[in-house]
Amino acid sequence: MKLIVGLGNPGRKYEKTRHNCGFMVVDELARQLNIPVDQNKFQGLYGKGKVDGEDVVLLKPQTYMNLSGDSMIHFMNYFKIPIEDVIVVYDDLDLPVGKIRLRTKGSPGGHNGIKSIVGHLKTQNFNRIRVGIDRDKFIPVVDYVLGKFTKEEQPVLQESIALASAALKLSIQEDFTKAMNKFNQR
Repeated sequence: MKLIVGLGNPGRKYEKTRHNCGFMVVDELARQLNIPVDQNKFQGLYGKGKVDGEDVVLLKPQTYMNLSGDSMIHFMNYFKIPIEDVIVVYDDLDLPVGKIRLRTKGSPGGHNGIKSIVGHLKTQNFNRIRVGIDRDKFIPVVDYVLGKFTKEEQPVLQESIALASAALKLSIQEDFTKAMNKFNQR
């Protein structure tokens, strides 16, 4: 069984903000796979389905970004999902809008959602897809990540959401390393 976790903040106020790229990718993947993410358990919205015979759980923690690990660890324990079958999708200030980067490990940097997950897992070794949101050195980070994408960024954002969704599908159908090799070359 695979667990795909998209990070973000719940509620309309945060719906289209930069910090919610993880939610956006999970929503797109759910649409493509026809897996509704509408069940509520362990402080998360989730949906469960099958992809090519593989059980898949799509999760959007509803704990707010800083406590994402709280919800995720409950799902891992409940469904008995090992860490190697988890993929976390989240926004990254150090990548330009439109770029994604797949990794099997790494520090949280300044990302509080990843800090929460690392704290619960007690390791930095887990699969992740970082979705670029760029950085604006003139706007405080908190204001920037909670801001919305510009009209000009929207088409590029949609490309990165499509790429991340394709990488996730390949990870489910084959494996994460194959997806990493294919999508990190772009």
